[in-house]
Amino acid sequence: MKVVVLCSGGMDSVTALHWARREHDVRAVLSFDYGAKHNARELPFAAAHARALGVRHEVVPLAFIGEHFASDLLQRGGDIPEGHYADENMKRTVVPFRNGIMLAVAGGFAESVGAEGLVIAAHGGDHAIYPDCREDFMRAMGEALRLGTYAGIQLLRPFIALHKGQIAAAGARLGVDFAQTWSCYKGGAVHCGKCGTCVERREAFQQAGLADPTVYASTPPLPAGPPHPDRSGR
Repeated sequence: MKVVVLCSGGMDSVTALHWARREHDVRAVLSFDYGAKHNARELPFAAAHARALGVRHEVVPLAFIGEHFASDLLQRGGDIPEGHYADENMKRTVVPFRNGIMLAVAGGFAESVGAEGLVIAAHGGDHAIYPDCREDFMRAMGEALRLGTYAGIQLLRPFIALHKGQIAAAGARLGVDFAQTWSCYKGGAVHCGKCGTCVERREAFQQAGLADPTVYASTPPLPAGPPHPDRSGR
């Protein structure tokens, strides 16, 4: 299938890109610059992986999100919370309906470049705090994309039932260089090691039994989070 891959430059979406390159005909990689604190750190990694795979990469500016939406993830928001990714305070980093907006744009782009599908890396670990990552939403959005395009664009979500440790293991099998990905929501010179996305990243490598190639400013003990059915990452 001819597909467009949504890729932020994080470890999940980069793994999804490499998965799609193996399973499908990737017509383009699509990223979004929406005013997040970490956009400048992660987008170059999306571009680098697309370039390494010989695939077209486009960045769509969505400045209105940064200007008008409320979220601590955005440049105009408050401090990024620390702790476990599934903690209640991480809801402060939710950008309202972000995936809905991005998928709508991506659907139009995909049809314009002759693609038949969109690949998004939403996964099981996102479900706790992100309503627009959950399967009910993805199923509904997939139906909207199919009905709203002449191409009948399909929404592919290969990781929707996986947690991040399983994605890390899958990426390792695909040969993903995780040192060339970005997770930290604070967007500093190196990963902070303490925000929710850094904690989730550190936890994922442990679950998968992989060496973590990331440089962190700090690596305090990982906070306790909700148990996964399979902590091994397999």
